[in-house]
Amino acid sequence: METFWFVVLISTIIIYAVLDGYDFGAGIIHLLFAKKEADKKAIHQAIGPFWDANEVWLIAFGGLMFFAFPVLYASIFSGFYLPLMMMLWLLIFRALGLEFRGVVNNTLWHNLWDKAFGISSLLLALFFGAALGNVVRGVNLGGVEVAFSKYEAHYFFTPLWNENFSPLAVHEGILDWFTVLIAILAVITLTIHGANWIILKTTSSLNNQLKNLIPKLTLIMGVLTLVTIYLWITFLDGSFKNITSNLVLFIFPITAISGFLILMFIHKASNDWLGFLGSTMFIVGGLATTAAAMFPVFLPSSNTINPDLTIYNTGINEYGYAMGFYWWIIAIILVVLYFIIQHKVFKGKLDMADYGHH
Repeated sequence: METFWFVVLISTIIIYAVLDGYDFGAGIIHLLFAKKEADKKAIHQAIGPFWDANEVWLIAFGGLMFFAFPVLYASIFSGFYLPLMMMLWLLIFRALGLEFRGVVNNTLWHNLWDKAFGISSLLLALFFGAALGNVVRGVNLGGVEVAFSKYEAHYFFTPLWNENFSPLAVHEGILDWFTVLIAILAVITLTIHGANWIILKTTSSLNNQLKNLIPKLTLIMGVLTLVTIYLWITFLDGSFKNITSNLVLFIFPITAISGFLILMFIHKASNDWLGFLGSTMFIVGGLATTAAAMFPVFLPSSNTINPDLTIYNTGINEYGYAMGFYWWIIAIILVVLYFIIQHKVFKGKLDMADYGHH
């Protein structure tokens, strides 16, 4: 049952990355490229009916972690307390930027909340990427110093950065050159994803510009991905042992590579949905490859004294898993039905849609 709940948990965060990822990307496009009021409104229309529902998957991820792997939940929410609070405030300001913009018909007011929406989206993409970098790199579980643990084996504390800005230091920071590299990769990936969603759901004057921009950003994304993989293999021995020893798992990197190739030639495609499919495939394939490579580990320990946090030492008993399964079945059916109805109601271009937003 531990493996089943691992798959459910990882699937939930991947779905969140795909769905709220295009919201973040749209916010970045809004901040950096949307200059005309018509383009700004088009971006708001494209994500307006969906953004709050998309964030439900983040809540579901936290709830599933609390239920299925409570030790992991306690460890992560205590060790990453400061950045998690920062991300919470960014989510709040991003929501305020969307909801408050239309309250007052004033240019200064619009500019204020446009900046709140765009900057929050950019920083959220950056922080989520850094979070992934921390999970891949590992943390000093137990706060080991000179072979002794300061805390219990599953607890840790990580400052925003260390004095060397290095992932190889005894006391890692949230931000170092490795996690920042992954954070930049996340920003570029979600910018591409958001651009594809805008192209799919609007007839904005930005669309042609975005179609020409996507292959250039995709090339940068590909280079950063290769550098990240090289560093991961170099610093963490046996990083991809799971995948190289099980050919079935190659489906995940193949999915990511296929998405990358679609994005490289998107400017030649006539179907708007193809670009969004490509960025979705890259995100799903990349995150699934990471999870498959790390399995059964959730959070690696950077010291040799305390063990990694895995599906086996952070979970609950079999009875709890069995009871949770029935409730999860009910919940997932309701959520899937809701999303099917939502996307059926708001299908097609949304530039001129009137859904009562603002």
